[in-house]
Amino acid sequence: MFGVRGLLQALRRCSSAPCPKHAPVARLRVREALEARELTFDDVKVQGWVRSVRSQKEVLFLHINDGSSLESLQVVADPSLKYRDLNFGSAVEVQGKLLKSPHQKQNVELKAENIRVVGPCDTLMFPFKPREKHPLEYIRQFPHLRCRTNTLRSLLRVRSEATAAIHSFFQENGYVHIHTPVITSNDCEGGGELFQIETANKVKEPEGESHFFDVPAFLTVSGQLHLEVMAGAFTQVFAFGPAFRAENSQSRRHLSEFYMVEAEVSFTESLQDIMQVIEDLFKTATSTVLSRCPHEVEFFYKYVAPAQKGRLEQMLKNKFLTLSYTEAVDILKRAPQTFIFKPEWGQDLQTEHEKYLVTHCGEVPVFVINYPYDLKPFYMRDNDDGPQHTVAAVDLLVPGVGELCGGSLREERLHFLQSRLQRLGLLDTYQWYLDLRKFGSIPHGGFGMGFERYLQCILGVSNIKDVMPFPRFPHSCLL
Repeated sequence: MFGVRGLLQALRRCSSAPCPKHAPVARLRVREALEARELTFDDVKVQGWVRSVRSQKEVLFLHINDGSSLESLQVVADPSLKYRDLNFGSAVEVQGKLLKSPHQKQNVELKAENIRVVGPCDTLMFPFKPREKHPLEYIRQFPHLRCRTNTLRSLLRVRSEATAAIHSFFQENGYVHIHTPVITSNDCEGGGELFQIETANKVKEPEGESHFFDVPAFLTVSGQLHLEVMAGAFTQVFAFGPAFRAENSQSRRHLSEFYMVEAEVSFTESLQDIMQVIEDLFKTATSTVLSRCPHEVEFFYKYVAPAQKGRLEQMLKNKFLTLSYTEAVDILKRAPQTFIFKPEWGQDLQTEHEKYLVTHCGEVPVFVINYPYDLKPFYMRDNDDGPQHTVAAVDLLVPGVGELCGGSLREERLHFLQSRLQRLGLLDTYQWYLDLRKFGSIPHGGFGMGFERYLQCILGVSNIKDVMPFPRFPHSCLL
């Protein structure tokens, strides 16, 4: 209480008599310093990590970066400010004047008056070296340090902007954002590749008490069924959250933990409506990322995937194509190449098939629609056709990746849904889902897009583990 009273008395004295004035120190991020238009900052503080040190007889040059920009800020200092711990990787705080640079390749530079080493770095032990382009295979060995490389810093800035762009697309088009559960009793995809949840004590003592939630609980593979609940109250909803698959694969295409973008649209009877939302989302979000992260994207096109720039330009300027599943299988059967998995009607399309179809169509994204009834989950709308029985499903195939999005019209007709759930022995499990068709049921549809595959698509990264902030491969890299 005494401290508060003393502070109030000091403020009153300052209001009645002039207090000593100190010129404020402008604390800038590196991006803000590089983009400064008015170079009148006489007292600037920049904090970050040293990317390079070059000491000459009469001048000391540093480049520091704080993660806000791919480009580093050049610091010019007197050699007397060179301290023993001032080296590559060390964390520093630099105070001085922001001036116009005499060099053509940079707009500004910071003339240092004081340099403080906040955290030293043992350059001999640090796994990354200055001016070296470390391959992704090498970087992957250091999951706790790899974010300090230009490659991962660029990737994570793109990832951040892509997240914001996707949210903006949905919000600007009137969608309501829903947080769907991470822990659920539902197996949305029906594949059985689920992580089951138990308490630590339950795992150690399997013969002990009943389930913590009274029923078996799993990490979600999709928020779609929960979004369908919300689609009965809001005409447009979306979710953007984590999903989990217990698929024990160490391939370049699979993750145990990933992020899913999902949306549901009510009062639609047209699969074309869902396809249009998918195409608009892809093109709008990608254009936003390219405009907000031009240097980061160019970094990937220069050092990681040189051919991706032209490929992405093709995707953005061309209308996405559409094939029926039956047409796709016919194209694959006539293909001059031999596939590992022989294409047959009624069989799922493999990655090799998907990539061939995209190439066959001129490296333009392709919607494949109307899949066989028995291939798809129970909630997809029955086309009630024949003799080849299909559902109103759609997959979007893109160059370099294969399947990016999957969606469908949802089965809103109660008797169709009851019949199928009964055949699958799921009638009791999904009684709540049937209730959605009893009380104000509406035609609707939706889709899901794997966020990491989307990043692979726009950046050209071949291994999906490399677009995650923290890799889950190999399993020993779990933090």
